[in-house]
Amino acid sequence: MRRKTLNILKLMFTVFGPGIVVMLADTDAGSIITGAQSGVVWGYKLILLQLILIPVLFITQELTVRLGVTTGLGHGELIQKHFGKFWACFSVSTLMICCFGAIITQFAGLASVGALFGIPCRLSLSVIIAFLLIIVLTGTYRSVERCAIAIGLFELVFVGVMFATHPSCKDIINCLFNLPITNSSYLYLAAANIGAVIMPWMIFYQQSAIVDKGLKPEYIKPARWDTAIGAVITQTIMIAVIITTASTIGRAHPGKSLQTVHQISDALIPFLGATWGRILFALGMIGASLVATIVVSLTAAWGLGEVTGYKHSLEHKPKEAPWFYGIYIAIIIFGGIIVVSGINLVNLSVAIEVLNAVLLPIVLGFLYLLAVKVLPEKYRLKGFYAVIVGIILAITSLFGCIAGIWGWFAAF
Repeated sequence: MRRKTLNILKLMFTVFGPGIVVMLADTDAGSIITGAQSGVVWGYKLILLQLILIPVLFITQELTVRLGVTTGLGHGELIQKHFGKFWACFSVSTLMICCFGAIITQFAGLASVGALFGIPCRLSLSVIIAFLLIIVLTGTYRSVERCAIAIGLFELVFVGVMFATHPSCKDIINCLFNLPITNSSYLYLAAANIGAVIMPWMIFYQQSAIVDKGLKPEYIKPARWDTAIGAVITQTIMIAVIITTASTIGRAHPGKSLQTVHQISDALIPFLGATWGRILFALGMIGASLVATIVVSLTAAWGLGEVTGYKHSLEHKPKEAPWFYGIYIAIIIFGGIIVVSGINLVNLSVAIEVLNAVLLPIVLGFLYLLAVKVLPEKYRLKGFYAVIVGIILAITSLFGCIAGIWGWFAAF
């Protein structure tokens, strides 16, 4: 029994990582801010959507597991191989748009955390950029992965804070199915939440990470567990953020939108005190933003490498893959420059998550086609399950896209 347990733990240590890392990155600064805005404006009325998105998120990312372990190719490479250069470039172009938006959001979130403690934006971002460059330029995939997990686990702070606010279980249950689905403001935030949970870069990252880690078909079962556990963790964090802000700011100022990130930390002060409120918020936001920055910047460098053909692996040294590391560095520095120029983080974050939702039909469409046509017979998406998955992905894509566009027109 002891030997069997040790073997299971060894297998988990070998395989686990890509799914948990991408899911921790999923709850990034933009997602936390979107969740906070949802709780403040609509109370507990977007929690049901978060629960529904758990299986949707798993179904989506599980397909990347199948594609990665069976083909040994990244998402962009597979699209190029089976649909041609044009469609690969088109798909990666949407990826780059999402990645640039996400990087700016992460850095804006990190700069806001620094501002809580009186640290100038330029200084905090300079330290963060130096830290990120050192991690990637001096490490292998496994070392970067372990560092990302360690940083990302700070996000669980939000779960502890949720219990500290003593939310009303009765109010939560009453609001679960009381959904104002005809309200354009509600639909706009619903679309933002879909875009905050199912992001285009997640599909590219997890498949490329599985390939870079060298996982084979025999590891598909634990890789699925890695993805499932990550999906539950990230949605638990999102629900915790919604409940926390709904129980604090939302209760004190119902229907009033957030204007600054500082308001989220201020909501914690009555329960945790000024010092601990800021420290715990800072730890959660730093964990969310840093792990997402690592994942998103690597995704952009991987995605471009897959369609251009330059070496794109963390197993290569910078001298061996100059374009890969050059793209990574350029994205990091570009994001820092944009944020230093000054930006409204709350509005930007929600808008970027809505953009993610609007782009879902392209990304999920290619993912589904690859799963149906490219996978080996044993792992191919087929039969009744293929129909169910197709319906789920279609509904998610169309709702996110239509609600997002409708919300944009109504808001602007």
